[in-house]
Amino acid sequence: MPIRGTEVTDVDRMAIPKMYTRGVYAQCIVTVMSIGHTLLGLLESGPRHGYDLKRTFDTHFGQDRPLHYGQVYSTMSRLLKNGLVEVEGIEPGGGPERKRYAITDAGVTDVEGWLATPEKPEPYLQSLLYTKVVLALLTGRDADTLLDTQRSEHLRLMRELTRRKSGGDLADQLVCDHALFHLEADLRWLELAAARLDRLASEIRA
Repeated sequence: MPIRGTEVTDVDRMAIPKMYTRGVYAQCIVTVMSIGHTLLGLLESGPRHGYDLKRTFDTHFGQDRPLHYGQVYSTMSRLLKNGLVEVEGIEPGGGPERKRYAITDAGVTDVEGWLATPEKPEPYLQSLLYTKVVLALLTGRDADTLLDTQRSEHLRLMRELTRRKSGGDLADQLVCDHALFHLEADLRWLELAAARLDRLASEIRA
């Protein structure tokens, strides 16, 4: 939305996430990673059982917060219902039957779209960005392009906040500064991740 001079209108404020608008700064909420997309991405390397999905997820993303088995099976049930995965086979065992899941063409398309879509820049985004970078490397996609796309989205919002800051009162300026400092930290992380992509790729594929 174009800015009319330096005036910050109510319509302009609506274009900024609520946590950045004038008033009480909302409590920052850590972006929750998309478990469904992450499990779909892991299935691109080949069909897996729910147990294998949990183990691989925990290895790459769940060091501090392992995935519960219930989350895996409820997520797979939803993905199955939506046609993003299919049951390739069922193996009997001592306990419940073990389903072997495979990703469908629609699932691959869904993961592709998710990885290619930049996240809305906001504080504490690194955990989700890290997930996307690792999945891109695991699935043979271009992680450099992913980081470049995200960097452009961050810079776009930073320019917008800077314009709004120049026309706001002290409260507006402080709120915008708070958001800008977090976004600058994100940019530093993006640059660091880009510089270490080769090393990260070799480690996670080892």
